[in-house]
Amino acid sequence: MPEPQPEDAALITRWQAGEEAAAAELVRRHGRPVARFLAAAGAGEEVEDLVQEAFFRAFRHIDGYRRGASFRTWVMAIAANALTDHRRRRGRRPVVALGDHDVADERADPHGEMVGGDLLRRVEAQVALLPPMQRDVFLLRAQQGLDYDAIARALDTSPGAARVHYHHAVKRLKRAVEW
Repeated sequence: MPEPQPEDAALITRWQAGEEAAAAELVRRHGRPVARFLAAAGAGEEVEDLVQEAFFRAFRHIDGYRRGASFRTWVMAIAANALTDHRRRRGRRPVVALGDHDVADERADPHGEMVGGDLLRRVEAQVALLPPMQRDVFLLRAQQGLDYDAIARALDTSPGAARVHYHHAVKRLKRAVEW
């Protein structure tokens, strides 16, 4: 996980002083990772709207940001909440796209590509079926590389609970993809 950038706090201060370019820089730095998280969490075609919503909420409630903490982790938590709110409003079942990740090295040959593609589809389907907290913890850990303390802060839980959710998610995914 990237360390908090001291420049993020300075950018926030500059934005609060009226410098719009500072907010644009924060979005440029952190927008893509937030979008990857939301896409993997099942935001589907709503990713761009949800990224915008997350940053809108972040800037509207910037006083809730603790200086010295990771701005990215804070925005990820806001994005997770925006996705939860969106799901409640829409009542849709999430679909998870894991993106451009290769599942195995054996994808170089046609048989390996077929097996790897099948495994990727099975993993995507199983991630979508995880309970929301397990799915979010799994994606923040596996995709974003956050440690358990950061995940706990992002999802308003304890590091121990985050570990347990991750453990259960991995266990379920391993069982689901065994041949």
